Amino acid sequence: MTSPQSDPAPQPPPQGHTHGHTHSHGPAAPVSKHLRKVIAAVLIPFATAVVVGLIAFWPGGVPDHERTGVGFDRQTQDGKVVQVVKVDCADVNAAQVPPTGDTSTPSGREAVNEQEGECAKATIEVTSGDDKGRTFVEVVQPDAPRQLREGQGVVVAYAPDAPRDLQYSVTDVNRKIPMALLAAIFALAVVAVGRLRGVMALVALAVSFAVLTLFILPAILQGSNPLVVAVIGASAIMLAALYMCHGVTARTSVAVIGTLISLLLIGLLGSLFIGWASLSGNTDDNTGLIHGLYPDIDMSGLLLAGVIIGSLGVLDDVTVTQTSAVWELHQADPQMGWRGLYRAGIRIGRDHIASVVNTLVLAYAGAALPLLLLFSIAQSSVGTVANSELVAEEIVRTLVGSIGLVASVPVTTVLAALVVSADRPGASTSSSTAAAPARTGRGRRRKA
Repeated sequence: MTSPQSDPAPQPPPQGHTHGHTHSHGPAAPVSKHLRKVIAAVLIPFATAVVVGLIAFWPGGVPDHERTGVGFDRQTQDGKVVQVVKVDCADVNAAQVPPTGDTSTPSGREAVNEQEGECAKATIEVTSGDDKGRTFVEVVQPDAPRQLREGQGVVVAYAPDAPRDLQYSVTDVNRKIPMALLAAIFALAVVAVGRLRGVMALVALAVSFAVLTLFILPAILQGSNPLVVAVIGASAIMLAALYMCHGVTARTSVAVIGTLISLLLIGLLGSLFIGWASLSGNTDDNTGLIHGLYPDIDMSGLLLAGVIIGSLGVLDDVTVTQTSAVWELHQADPQMGWRGLYRAGIRIGRDHIASVVNTLVLAYAGAALPLLLLFSIAQSSVGTVANSELVAEEIVRTLVGSIGLVASVPVTTVLAALVVSADRPGASTSSSTAAAPARTGRGRRRKA
C-alpha cells in the first residue's frame, strides 16, 4: 500500500512536461465519487428511458408490400455485359425518329443523334436469381450518360408482368467492388491512425448503422411517429458512440448531456419552423413513392427526423471537443474557477462554431447543387429560389441544425466548467501533488 504514495514523490523539473503529456494521451483525471453519483443520477434514468423506448417501438422488421415496379421499388438482379456491338442508330431506333428534323430544340437534336449516330447494342447475361444465365439485349444511345463495356457488372431490373423480351433492363452499374475497397481503405486508415480508439470508432459506426437499419427505418415504415423514433434512435446512437469511443468517464457524460440538450433544441425549432413554413416533406419522386406505398407515414415528421439524425454526428464532435478543452484547461490550472474555465473554453468554441457551421452549410449546398443549377438556368431570383419547397427544406434543415450546433458550444462549455470546477477530490496524494506545481507556476509568473 506504500507504492501509490511513493510513486508521485520524485518530481524533478521535467515532470511538468510528463504530466501534460499524460493528460493529452491518456484518460481524464478521475472526478470525485460524489460528482460521479450526480452525473449517474442524470444519465442512468435517461439511458433506461432509451432502452424502454427501443423495446416499446421495436418494429420487428420491414412490413411487406406489393412491388410497384417504379423507381427503387423494383426487383433487381446482378448482370454482366458479355458483348457490345456498334450499330447504326437508325436501324435500332427507326420507330422513335420524329417526323421533323428540327434541331433548334434539345429533343430535336437528340432525335437527329438517334437517327444518324452510332449506338451500342449490348448483350447482358443475368448472373443471379432464378433466371441465372438468361441473356437479353440493351441498346445504348450515343449521348447516354452511362455507356456499357464488355465484362462490366450491371444491375438489372426485373418486371415479371412484362412480355418476356422486355422483362429485363439495365438499371445501374454494379459498384460493389470499388465501394467495398474504398470502405476497406477507410477502415485501415482509421485503425492505423486511431489504433484502439479507431477500432472502437468503427464498432460505434457499425452500431449506429444497425440502429438506423434495424430500428429507425423499419419503425417509421410500421407507422410509428417519426419524431419519437428519431429521438429514441439518435439517443441510442449517441450513448453507444460516445461511450465506446471516449470511455465511460465524467467527461464523456458531460458531452452526452450537452448533446442531448442541443438535440432537444433542434427538435423543438425544427418542429416549429417545419410546421410554420408548411413543409410537407414530399418534394421529389422518392418521397412521393414512399408516401404512395405507405400513406400513413407522416412525411413532415420524416423530414424532422432527418434533421435530428443529420445533426447528431456534428453535434458529437462539437460537444466532445468542448468538454475535452475545458478538462485540459482545468488540468493546466486547477485553481481556475468555473467562470475562467468558461471564458477560456468559449474562446476555443468560437473558432469551432465558425468552421462547423460553414462545413454544414457547404455540405447541404453541395448535395443540392444540381437543383441550384436548375434555378440558375431558369434565372430565378434569390427570393423565388428560397421560397420553393425543395430549397426551403434545405434552408430549414441547415439553419435549424446550425442553431443547435451554435447553442451546443456555450451549453456544453458551461456544463463542463461547472462540473470540473465543482469537483473536490479528497485530501489525497493527488490533491497535494497538484497543489505544488500550481504554486510553483504562480511563482514563475511573478518572476516573469
